[in-house]
Parts: sequence; C-alpha cells; structure tokens
Amino acid sequence: MRLKLEFSGGLELLFGGKKEIDADVPLPTPTVAHLLVWMRDNLVMERPELFMKGESVRPGVLVLINESDWELCGTLEAELNDGDHVVFISTLHGG
Repeated sequence: MRLKLEFSGGLELLFGGKKEIDADVPLPTPTVAHLLVWMRDNLVMERPELFMKGESVRPGVLVLINESDWELCGTLEAELNDGDHVVFISTLHGG
C-alpha cells in the first residue's frame, strides 16, 4: 500500500530529517495501529520512545488522515487506503 507520510513539529528529526516520505507499506491489516508499528520498526532512525508510547503515538502528537483528525476516523483502528496522506505533528516543543 502506497502512503504519503508527513512529519512536522520536530518529528522529522526522528525520521532522518525527512519531512515527507512516500512509503510502500506492507500492512497485513490496513489500520493505523499496524502502520505505527511498521514505521517504528522501519522508518524511525532514533529515539522511538519520542514517537510512540506503547502501541500508540505519544501524547502531544497529532495524527491527520487525509486532513481529518484520526480521532474522528477511529484512532488506532482507522482503516487506511492506498494513496492516503497521513500527517504526524508534534505539539511538544522546547521553550
């Protein structure tokens, strides 16, 4: 499944400084839960604990699926489709 992944708010630093990744993701079940595990295991280059806590994203990380808040789509159980655009935005910044 081809997905466009986008990172901002500092999260791009965990993904090798890349703000966007066009990924071919082999998901057994096309849900956000499976995407997060795949991303942690295949894309996160450092400090995965800053991206995920348990099986979900850390508190303070917003997730948008095709410009809609993932909480409106079913959070971890939200189904993904080929060509979807998934955005991860950290709201946690140093001060």
